[in-house]
Amino acid sequence: MIGAIIGDIVGSVYEWDNIKTKDFTLFHSGCHFTDDTVMTVAISEALKKGGRPDDFVDEIKKWGRLYPDAGYGGHFRRWLFSNDRDPYNSWGNGSAMRVSPCGWVVPLQQFIREGFEDVRDYARRSAEVTHSHPEGIKGAQAVALAIFFMRHGAARNDLDTYKGYLKRDLTEWFDYDLDRRLDDIRPTYSFDVSCQGSVPEAIIAFLESTDFEDAIRNAVSLGGDSDTIAAITGSIAEAAYGVPDDLRNKALTFLDDRLQSALSYAGA
Repeated sequence: MIGAIIGDIVGSVYEWDNIKTKDFTLFHSGCHFTDDTVMTVAISEALKKGGRPDDFVDEIKKWGRLYPDAGYGGHFRRWLFSNDRDPYNSWGNGSAMRVSPCGWVVPLQQFIREGFEDVRDYARRSAEVTHSHPEGIKGAQAVALAIFFMRHGAARNDLDTYKGYLKRDLTEWFDYDLDRRLDDIRPTYSFDVSCQGSVPEAIIAFLESTDFEDAIRNAVSLGGDSDTIAAITGSIAEAAYGVPDDLRNKALTFLDDRLQSALSYAGA
């Protein structure tokens, strides 16, 4: 999940000050972690507890309240600081930006499709405790499955083939338009916090990438909800390419001891 966290930190300074270029400083003093990082850690912690619906609610509320100023959306913030444990039918991309641990919890199988249903199920459970709208669940499942796909591609040293599988199957399963190009999306793309308006774009940013850093630069260059799009793209790119040590080590300097400890315990 460090890939998602790197994307979040790098994109944090561009969320409200979009850029439309890949030529930018990756890390600088204004970067910071946001709710994307906090909630990714919360999902990881919930999976360690067993990944039951109550585990997700408990850990999301626990970690969210530990970082009350991380930049939560209005509906989520009201739910977070209430006693309510029921979902509120969100279709926002919060379900997708936090889901990456669900793409790693299922072991690689001899045949890739053996793990699909488990990944789908974990992603659904992680999403629907808040984001119970079909689009919110769909966005989380698409990202988790993309991670699972690319873990197989990396294990087989065949990323191009698995990128093709990923594009084909996510198009079929989720009706996402993944045939667009970044150069066509970038000029008119604007801020969109919906899963349906940001998850496909984040996946395309990965599909066009050549390595981990290039994927992050692709995502940020789109504009829009930059930290979340980069977190989603980074989570998939980590599974495909791994994360360079220098980027991992630099990102850790933006996290406090508690978050670093959670990542270390998770092996992220």
